[in-house]
Amino acid sequence: MLFRSPDAQPRFLNAAAVGDTDASAEDVLAVLMAIERERGRTRSFQNAARTLDLDVILYGERVMTTPVLTVPHPRFRDRLFVLEPLAEIAADLVDPVTGSTVEALRRALRASSPAR
Repeated sequence: MLFRSPDAQPRFLNAAAVGDTDASAEDVLAVLMAIERERGRTRSFQNAARTLDLDVILYGERVMTTPVLTVPHPRFRDRLFVLEPLAEIAADLVDPVTGSTVEALRRALRASSPAR
């Protein structure tokens, strides 16, 4: 799906993936960050336009905050560009903080967001 950022950044492609792993959430994040670096991701300043952005959004039913990772992702409930592709492949996943499904979060955010 192509999205336009609400803060006037260029259009970007967003996708979601769901899988099973025995790795810790921190290990998954480390792999994602290594992929970003291998693909030339730069972080020139906070909220800069992303060349590639890989995040851990949910990790089963875990709720955690560490110095490098917060799960569930603290802003995913407010981002259609996260909820739309995630709902396409895993609408029934449950946010362990709110108890809402991804589909319910998507519908609520769409209802409260201005037309795209």
